[in-house]
Order: sequence, then structure tokens, then C-alpha cells
Amino acid sequence: MKAALQEVDIAFHDFHPPEDDFYAEVIEGLKGSPPTISPKFFYDQQGSRLFDAICACHEYYPTRTESKILRDRREAIAQHVGEGCVLIEPGAGSTEKVRLLLDALRPRTFIPMDISREHLRLAAQGLAEDYPWLDVCAACVDFTAPIPLPVDPDGARKVVFFPGSSIGNFEPQAAEDFLAHLRDMVGEQGGLIIGVDLKKDAEVLRAAYNDRLGITAAFNLNLLHRINRELAADFDVTAFAHDAFYNDELGRVEMHLRCQRDTDVRIGGETLRFARDSSIHTENSYKYHVEEFQQLAARAGFRPRDCWTDEDGLFSVHYFEAA
Repeated sequence: MKAALQEVDIAFHDFHPPEDDFYAEVIEGLKGSPPTISPKFFYDQQGSRLFDAICACHEYYPTRTESKILRDRREAIAQHVGEGCVLIEPGAGSTEKVRLLLDALRPRTFIPMDISREHLRLAAQGLAEDYPWLDVCAACVDFTAPIPLPVDPDGARKVVFFPGSSIGNFEPQAAEDFLAHLRDMVGEQGGLIIGVDLKKDAEVLRAAYNDRLGITAAFNLNLLHRINRELAADFDVTAFAHDAFYNDELGRVEMHLRCQRDTDVRIGGETLRFARDSSIHTENSYKYHVEEFQQLAARAGFRPRDCWTDEDGLFSVHYFEAA
């Protein structure tokens, strides 16, 4: 029988940004042209649960496709990484994917990072229960900003695990900058295991971000519920609808909250007006060809060592070493 969650021995470092930062970023984004909300704010506790549900949707191919690649190629990945590394996962979420690799990699320490505090705490505790040999050191943090590692064991090789094609949420230059930050984090002997969604038929992409059960729509709209709850705003959530489409020219899926009628919103001392058919841009998800992404990573200081794809060419998992 598993131990109770509160008895699990994990290190938990809370670097969660102040609530004032959330307010300031939301106001700045909504006043922009076009209005935006950063996708990092999707992941409160409810948003994290909804994202886990999205990953189980039939239309959402990335999770099951990447998971199969990781299962099938974990020994090959382990040969590149070697045993006893410090494995770091920014945006760890439920930690389901890292579980596919742990027995093969046998890292000495695992550092999951996420901005959703309670979701991270529960996931890290569950992982420590299931892998008692593993040192788990969780960090609640906005991992998109440069931060020091909460632990850095002497002499251990550092490897970042960044699955889910989360790199696609960054603009290409920002993705390069973020990878350069990871390169600095892992150092000269470090490595990077990263999942990257591939360019493909637009209809496959459209279906993946517009599931029939409406879970992605609920995930998108939860942003407004969160702002209402945490910032005492008065968004009429029924005035907005989920809108996701593939922008072929820019090579990205875009997610928006489309305004269905003229509406005013009060947040703190601000009143914001949204006209019918305007939208709040909430996420981009860039898609790459294999060579295209390898070139981007090379500019950030990584050398490609291996790449694995599924038989349908939907998704890729790369291993890079520090150049």
C-alpha cells in the first residue's frame, strides 16, 4: 500500500511569482493590440486538470504519439544520457511522460518545475511514492524566466526533459532564447530530450485543437474564469467562444477567445472594452520540420545527436547535447 501523500519525503521549493505579477501581465496583455493573455496562465489547478483531459482526447494525437516514441526508444535515449544524471523537467505537469523513461535512465535526482503549485506538489509526491530510489526536488516557478536550479549535485550531468512540444508555444526567436537558457542551465556536458510537433495536414491540426467533447474550449475559457476568481474581474465568459485554427503562412496553430458581442470588463481599476468579432489571443503552437528545428537548436548552442519519429510523421523526439 502506498504511503499517505503527506508522508512522502520530497523537497519542494516555492518560487511562484507574486500575485501582482499576474495582474500586471494580464492588464498589459489585454491592453495590447491585439489583446493577448500568456499561455503560461492556463495552468491553475483547474487548467492543469483540463489539460490532462485534453491529452486523453482521441483527436489530440501529440500525447499518445510522443508517449509511444518514448516507450519504444527509451533504451536508445538512455544510451545517450547515461545513468546518474540530474533530470530537469520544465512544465512537468502530471509527470506522466517522465515515468516512461525513469527506469531506463535511472537519474540520481529529478527536478520537476511547474507554475501550478498544488498540481506540481501532488504529482511530485506521487512520483516519489512510486520511485522510492529517486531523489525528487520540485520547484514551483515560472520556468520561462532564467532561474537557478534548486539543487545542483557536484559532478552530476544535467539533462533537460521538455516533452509535449511545449517549445511550440514560444515565438521562434523566443524559442531560441529559451533553448539558450537551457543550454546555460545544463552546462558543457549537458543534454536535452525534447518533443517537437511536426508540420502536417491542416485538418489534422484543426481537429486536434477543436475536440468534439469541448475540453480544449473549456481549457481556453478557464483563463477568464481564473481572472474573474483571482483578480476580482467581471468577464462574462458566455460572451466569448473558443477559436483555434492553423495559420499556414506562420506555421502555427493559433488559439483565441472570440468575442460574440460587445462587452465591457472591469479588472481592478481598469475598464476594458471588447468589440464583437474581436479576439483575445491566448496561445500559439508552432510546428517544425525536423531539420528546421535542429537548425534552431544549433543556434541556441545544442548539437543534434539523434531524432525519432512515429511511422506517420506526426511527431518527433530529439536528443541534443551541448555544443
